[in-house]
Amino acid sequence: MAKPFHELRERLLRAGVAPRHVRRYLTELADHLADLRAEEERAGRSRADAESAALLRLGGIDDLAKAMMNQRQFQSLCVRAPWATFGLIPLLLLSAAWFVALFILWSGWQIFLPGAETPFGAGHYRIFDLANLYFQLGRSIYFGAPILVGWGIALIAARQRLKAIWPAIGLVLTALMGGAGQVHAHPSVAPGELAHVGMGFTLGSFAHGVPDGLLHALILLSITALPYLIWRLQEAYLRSA
Repeated sequence: MAKPFHELRERLLRAGVAPRHVRRYLTELADHLADLRAEEERAGRSRADAESAALLRLGGIDDLAKAMMNQRQFQSLCVRAPWATFGLIPLLLLSAAWFVALFILWSGWQIFLPGAETPFGAGHYRIFDLANLYFQLGRSIYFGAPILVGWGIALIAARQRLKAIWPAIGLVLTALMGGAGQVHAHPSVAPGELAHVGMGFTLGSFAHGVPDGLLHALILLSITALPYLIWRLQEAYLRSA
């Protein structure tokens, strides 16, 4: 029973059926198969013969797969709209994470460093001081967001058994945005005016012949693409074994 159901699962995932629908469908099939096997056993068949007869009554892999593959509502979003799953949504998630990081930086500036010209390196705190922990939280979100978004892209691509083109586009876009993003802090220039922080996007100055923003993007791409590459290599190995 396990082998044909495994083959069916792989075929459905590669056809673009959403994993949650695949799980539900296979659970329903397993329950139905158990009922059919019980009927055959009550009819006097041995356990092995009842298993074979129940599988025959359940239907072939092709028929079971077509029952799901022919219904568009069961397809995942990454198949119906890959431009959104691997282009728009990752950039929106990254922007949202950076908004939180910038808010932490700005609010920490106002709370812990009032009157300072910049929130960068303007205080000397012990490692467990509240101010240091607060600023480090923002830094972690800022620098970690591109990596987490990239790993999310790789996880979705692996779960859905997708080809490399759209996940690669998403990983490259995320890495470029992460590498080009730079935070700017602007102190207040008039009484009553609030200081503010913002972001700009540039590849930056050259470092060793390569723009430092591009170098950062390449590092991010290497880190985020590694799990996906490992999965693809493992999949290729299992197919050839």
